[in-house]
Amino acid sequence: MENKQSYFGEIAGAVKSLAVGLKTTFKEYRTAKSTEQYPENRKTTLHVAQRHRGRLVFKRNDDGSYKCTACTLCEKACPNGTIKILTEMVTNPETGKKKRQLVDYQYDLGDCMFCQLCTNACNFDAIEFTNDFENSTFERGSLVLHLDKEHYEGGSLPNLIDGGAPLTIGKFNTKKK
Repeated sequence: MENKQSYFGEIAGAVKSLAVGLKTTFKEYRTAKSTEQYPENRKTTLHVAQRHRGRLVFKRNDDGSYKCTACTLCEKACPNGTIKILTEMVTNPETGKKKRQLVDYQYDLGDCMFCQLCTNACNFDAIEFTNDFENSTFERGSLVLHLDKEHYEGGSLPNLIDGGAPLTIGKFNTKKK
């Protein structure tokens, strides 16, 4: 069925739509603007959600050794190959049994999709994402991390792993203009 609105009825509808749009625009024009003060005040008021996926790190035991058993399940689960694991078979002299040992755990932060499939595939709870988001560099090669050789202590912001600054609803780190 065809819309049989008159010529002048369509003009009235268009003018009404224009008036609603202009009303919204002028209402927003009069509201106070605010600017997030980053990076100047990030150490005191920046809040990052604890579930934010910023970078992959090894979980460590109490003695400082990593939990990774070099099973390569995370490497197989990664959809775009950002994890590369090198292993070698080592014979235990006491028992004579062969065991896989981790040689290098390479993680390319620049290619990671942050999908968390690697942490879900890990049966040993050896890797996790932290909410450390300040990973910018000038060289792409420095985004390739060797997780077995580094000992992650936390990000550049205080209490970042706990979420950074406490979240206060309705109050932002802003500057009014």
